[in-house]
Amino acid sequence: MKIFIVGATSPTGKEFLEFLRARKIRFSALPDKNFDPDNAVAIAKLVTDYAPTQLVNLADFISGNHSALIKAESSEERCRKINSVLPATLAEICDHLNIPMLHLSNSYVFDGVKKLGYNEQDATNPQGMYGNTSLAGELAVQQHNAHIILRSGWLFGNRKKGLIKSWIRAVKKNGGKLQVVRRRFSPTSTRDLASAILAVCQQVDCDANVWGTYHYAGLETKKENEFVEQTIRYAANHDEEVYQLLDNLKITDVEARAPEILNSTLSSKKIFDTFAIKQRTWHVNLKEAIKTLYVARLKSPVRDDSQLEKESA
Repeated sequence: MKIFIVGATSPTGKEFLEFLRARKIRFSALPDKNFDPDNAVAIAKLVTDYAPTQLVNLADFISGNHSALIKAESSEERCRKINSVLPATLAEICDHLNIPMLHLSNSYVFDGVKKLGYNEQDATNPQGMYGNTSLAGELAVQQHNAHIILRSGWLFGNRKKGLIKSWIRAVKKNGGKLQVVRRRFSPTSTRDLASAILAVCQQVDCDANVWGTYHYAGLETKKENEFVEQTIRYAANHDEEVYQLLDNLKITDVEARAPEILNSTLSSKKIFDTFAIKQRTWHVNLKEAIKTLYVARLKSPVRDDSQLEKESA
């Protein structure tokens, strides 16, 4: 297996690289600046020269910060380039070179009105720029026969905890009071998602005929207010100020407005039936992400993500 990765600097991408290095799997993870979709010829040369057995696209407009969901409404051109034009370019290259492609998508291709978790057969109906460009990217990738589209749940992790930090900060600032959106989602650790992606890649490497669209999300869906309360209670184990506020904790919610959706929960049955990939509880990874906010750790030298380059086993 020899994987060409686009979007390696995303939180999921960094987790994915850790798995690949640990297993000594060959990969190319070039800086994001190399993947300007307006320069398809240059991207095609990079892929051709590396000659991978698979291409994995993890690039996403809001990969680093969920607040970018709103920003996408006023950043149409950039959002479209990352979420739809780039996947289309990569799919065309993969089709020409006969390389399987895995593309990471999301639940915002749906409208959020369904009561239960969305499955892969449900009709799409995006409500904002981010969702619309994500769907356009999916449709482009579907033109390539050997493709897998993987829609993920709501992501958090050691490298994606901006919203977690803002919740804790707001609770401390407002004496235990916090307002969130009235929505239900599927909390999903970026580490668990990266593990699922690797499991899919390994089966593709064994020539499994598994092309199509799949969902992967963490076990146990939650309303945002429930997830936030759990987050605050875990934070109280490390933060005396938060602990003192638990008795005064009051989380209220407001109606979800587009581009946010009321329900973004996903059913992960198909990926289990096809790949035997089980959903994992998100509690352990949430505790770990919160712990890293408080516990000082010895830091080993870390390479600048801009210097990511080809590695081989």
